[in-house]
Formats: sequence, structure tokens, C-alpha cells
Amino acid sequence: MFNLKEKITIVTGASKGIGEAIATSFANAGAHVVCVSRTESVLKTVQKKINDNGGSASIYSCDVSQYKEVESLINNTLEEFGKIDVIVNNAGITRDGLIMRMSDDDWDTVININLKGAFNGIKAVSRVMMKQRSGRIINISSLVGLKGNPGQANYSASKAGIIGLTKSTAKELGSRGITVNCIAPGYISTEMTDQLAEKIKQELINRIPLGYIGKPNNIASAALFLASDEAEYITGQTVSVDGGMLIN
Repeated sequence: MFNLKEKITIVTGASKGIGEAIATSFANAGAHVVCVSRTESVLKTVQKKINDNGGSASIYSCDVSQYKEVESLINNTLEEFGKIDVIVNNAGITRDGLIMRMSDDDWDTVININLKGAFNGIKAVSRVMMKQRSGRIINISSLVGLKGNPGQANYSASKAGIIGLTKSTAKELGSRGITVNCIAPGYISTEMTDQLAEKIKQELINRIPLGYIGKPNNIASAALFLASDEAEYITGQTVSVDGGMLIN
């Protein structure tokens, strides 16, 4: 079950947190994982961990907000491996602030990396997958893309945009055997969330019906399912992995 043996997969934002967990999960399931980030030195650490554990990984340094760089990533992967079975558009950043004080740069940078980055990944890989008549595209959104969050207008907008992007491209690509789905993580323990004050953390936990903070592996498990043959009849969906926060 959930076997990705001989699958060629690309994971953006793979240098840490959720992206690293997804890359590791895919490798453990038998895939070769192309780990993508802007920081090559950190990617080498992830690659070593995967390869030392018996998995198969390579790295590629790329700024996902730049289409030509993403196109080069796709072309390079295709030249080396002959196909691309799965892409996970996970790369994302935050630059929080109240909208009345938010600079144009903070807005543009978050939208360009989070939303345009996913657009670039889908656009660049779609032609390859259409020729193959198969493929899995998985986009990482967020609970705040569904609910909004004060101080995160840019991040919420980018993540809500990913949900709409997922639905539209699922309709465009479905006839070629390509599924496009979205995962909306809730409160997950990463470097980003670990910096929150304990009082804020506890307030968040109180809003989670399951009563605890999620782990990156919880998101990786959902991504593994969506990448697998078992998910062949699922497309255009947003899967909330949030301990029940959305319903609370």
C-alpha cells in the first residue's frame, strides 16, 4: 500500500519542516526524490539523511518564484530520469503584519513564492505529464487559506489562491490522467511555529479538538496517499490535516 517504487518525485521547499518530511516519506516508499530549495547546503544534509537511510535523493537549487528556474528544474529532471511522476509544490514563506502596515514588498514576496511558485511548478510540469498521460500534482495550502488569520493577509491570500488554482488545474488536466490535489495543514510543529510564545501555543491547542499540535509527518502521510495509485480517483480536493481546527 502507498508504494512509490520507481516513481520520480519533486518536492519544493524540501530543506526543512513539512517539505523534508514529505521528501523522506516518499523516499521511504521507494521513490527517487528531487529535493528542491534555494539553499543548497541545507539540501545536501537532507539528501544525506535520505541516502544514508537506504533511500534515493538528489538535490536542485531553485527559486520557485522564477519561472525559468522552475522550467530548468523540470527539464533537468526529465533529462536525467526520463519522466516525472509527482510534484509537491510546498515551498512557502511568511512575512506577517497588519494590512495597514504591510509593505508592497512583503505582499509581493509572499504571493510570488507561495502562489506564483505553485503556478510555476504546475505550468512547467503539466506538458510533461500530459505527454505521459499520468501524473500527480500536490499543492500545500494552509488552514488559514480556508479561514483567514489576522496579521497574515498576504499568507492567507496566497494559500487561498492555491486552493482555487488546484481546482481549476484539476479540471484542465483530468482528461490526461493527471490528478491535482491540495493539502491544508493546521497547526504543525515546525521551526516557524516553534518560535511562538507558549501562551499563544496553548491558545491554539485549546482550539484543536484532538488537543495537540500536529507533526510534519502527519502532512507527509497525506501527501504520500495522494501521490499513490490508491488515490487515482481523487482530484480537485483540499484535504485538511488540522486535528479538527477547521470545524472548531
